[in-house]
Amino acid sequence: MRFPKKLEKGNTIALVCTSSGVETSRIAECVTAMENLGYKVKTAGNLDMHYAGYMAGTGKERAEWLNKMFADPEVDAIFCVRGGDGSARMMEYLDYDMIKKNPKIFVGYSDVTNLHLALTQECDFVTFHGPMVSSNIVDSFDEETAESLFTALNSDEAFEFKNPKGYEIGVLKEGKATGKIIGGNLSLLSASVGTPYEVDTEGNILFIEEVCEPMSKIEKWGYHLRNAGLFAKCSGIILGQFTKVVNEKMEEFDELKTFLDMLEGLDIPVMYGIESGHGSQIMTLPMGATCHMDTATKTIKFEVER
Repeated sequence: MRFPKKLEKGNTIALVCTSSGVETSRIAECVTAMENLGYKVKTAGNLDMHYAGYMAGTGKERAEWLNKMFADPEVDAIFCVRGGDGSARMMEYLDYDMIKKNPKIFVGYSDVTNLHLALTQECDFVTFHGPMVSSNIVDSFDEETAESLFTALNSDEAFEFKNPKGYEIGVLKEGKATGKIIGGNLSLLSASVGTPYEVDTEGNILFIEEVCEPMSKIEKWGYHLRNAGLFAKCSGIILGQFTKVVNEKMEEFDELKTFLDMLEGLDIPVMYGIESGHGSQIMTLPMGATCHMDTATKTIKFEVER
């Protein structure tokens, strides 16, 4: 799958809210943060909308702004300001044919998972599971997060995923695998089943992360994927950050033990401890890119096609 055009200083970045909005005062901080990185900025008109109290406009309004930014020839890249809730409402209004003809850097995570699935599977270009402007860049854009982002956006050659210093990648099930990396937030992956943008795990490497949920929901959503046959189709699984995910009834029965149960009888490699998700640092993953994982060397590598 092809990577979009690289991001260069002086390029124009569009800021969008595809799920929840931000306060009006936060918009200026987001614009300043991106300008300080050396980019021009355009903003969608819905960033400070609060439809129903938790969404940046109706689904149609949010889709229209995203369509507009993909269609705008002046826009080189699109960064989500934040995640939140409600991206499912906009999916039917996206102009996939137009977007496919105008591939651009698209960055976000969390509720943005729906868009990663749809854009990689329907529009056939790599998107980026990486830092969002308000959530990560304005207040805490550390050197390692920045390096990971720009490596993913701008590499001309294959590159290896790197965790921040002090964070080791672990192995839950041994083996090697190759396939497109797909996935994102577990609740969204589970909810995608039965939709036109259902996560396509056939021969692919599935990335999963989650935040602020009890273990009972991790189990419910995970077993939904298993029972739908989607784990069995994977070539491998990569587990990201499970931030503030707890089992209050039995702390020692954590997400790793839960996934071991979920994956019983499946002969696929599984790695964990990948620092991408809702943690204090978020390393960027190129969704849709060909990925090679090897538990013996604890390496994850991505091919680059431009």
